[in-house]
Amino acid sequence: MTKSIRLPQPFEPLFNYPIRDTSICLGEDGYYYLTGTTGAPDWWAVTGDIQVWKSADLIEWNPVITKPRKCSTVWNVDRNGTWQKETGLRDDAPFRPLWAPEIHYMKGTFWLTYSIPRLGNGLLKSVSGSAEGPYVDCISANSPVSPHIDASLFQDEDGTVYFLCDNGKIARMNEDMTGLVEELRLLAPANAEHVGFEGTFLFKAHGKYHLAGADFVDGDYHCFVASSEHVYGPYGDRYLAVPHGGHNMFFQDKDGQWWSTFFGNNSNAPFKERPGILKVEFDEELRIRPAVIHTGQD
Repeated sequence: MTKSIRLPQPFEPLFNYPIRDTSICLGEDGYYYLTGTTGAPDWWAVTGDIQVWKSADLIEWNPVITKPRKCSTVWNVDRNGTWQKETGLRDDAPFRPLWAPEIHYMKGTFWLTYSIPRLGNGLLKSVSGSAEGPYVDCISANSPVSPHIDASLFQDEDGTVYFLCDNGKIARMNEDMTGLVEELRLLAPANAEHVGFEGTFLFKAHGKYHLAGADFVDGDYHCFVASSEHVYGPYGDRYLAVPHGGHNMFFQDKDGQWWSTFFGNNSNAPFKERPGILKVEFDEELRIRPAVIHTGQD
């Protein structure tokens, strides 16, 4: 008899809008803020917008910007970018998508990480302290933070901020978050080459660091997690945490409940390319799982 992890039922998107790589954070003002990859159906071609939504209750969501002709865009490559504007070719077609923006609240303001495939990761800072922006490029060299994809941030309890990207790479940032102060290093679980080949996210709960990543198994896109007592490891075995939950992140609500974001990569997921969330819990070994668990024969 083994445990079979199941997603909660019913399980529906937060709202009906095409989004991949859903990211949510709780701001100091008590509102939740959401972003992710947008620009359907051109996810794999040329896009450039970062859009942000807000909610007081994780149920009703509205764009933070509703000015005519701006929709909910807080930043745009062609309007605001520099190094990000270069458009290359893939399969003889223009290629310059903006992927996987994440929103974070730290140091009294909002930060947006994102990636432009083949160009690198970017970091934006809201100079107003609000999620609406305006946002400016934070990296002092006016260049990518790294040449990789899928950027994220983690702030430890002592205030130190770390930059993460790609398949589990990490480096400490300087105090004003204008650059890295060390080379990127790979955080690898004990039983695999990486926790996931993309979609890296790190957070701390119950005294442990939990490193999440996205990986395919038998064609399905799952969220795997490995944990450690130290930020740089060693990390234990990776395990399946959220089925079909690849490229997600974890956050706490106002009551301290932990949640995982979700978007659904393929037809085996409960829904596809829509923003979602589900409650998660920690078992007796401090492993993460959906809060609704069914036990049965695999």
